[in-house]
Amino acid sequence: MTTQTHPVDHELVQAAAHVARTRCRGDNHTMAAAARARDGRIVTAVNAYHFTGGPCAELVLIGAAAAQGACELDTIVAVGDRGRGVVPPCGRCRQVLLDYFPTLKVIVGGHEHLRAVPISDLLPESYVWADHQLDAE
Repeated sequence: MTTQTHPVDHELVQAAAHVARTRCRGDNHTMAAAARARDGRIVTAVNAYHFTGGPCAELVLIGAAAAQGACELDTIVAVGDRGRGVVPPCGRCRQVLLDYFPTLKVIVGGHEHLRAVPISDLLPESYVWADHQLDAE
C-alpha cells in the first residue's frame, strides 16, 4: 500500500452531494456518486437499492459514464443521502473499480479530512482480474 494522496476534487464532491440532496428520496436511492472523466466531464448516478442486492451508485455510474462516452475515469466519490457525507466504496465496488480503472483515485474520509487515494490503496494485495484472463487469439 502506497498511502499516497492526491488533491481532492471538491467540485466532484459538491456534484455528488447535490445529487444526493436532490435525487435521493426514499429507500430505493440512498447514495449518489460522481466521477470526473479524463476529458474533464463530470458524470453522476444514484444507487438502485433492492433487497436482492441492487447496484451501488459507483456501479451505476460506470454504466452511465460508458453510455455517455466517458470510458476513462480519473476520480470518483460517493455521498450518502440525509447529509451523511462522503462514504467509501464497499468491497465489491472496490474490486470492480480496480478492474475497470486501475489508476482511478477515490475520494474518502470525513468532512474535514477528505483525501483522494489510489483505488489500489483501498484494496491492497488485490486479485487483478485482467491478470487471469486467457489471451483472446
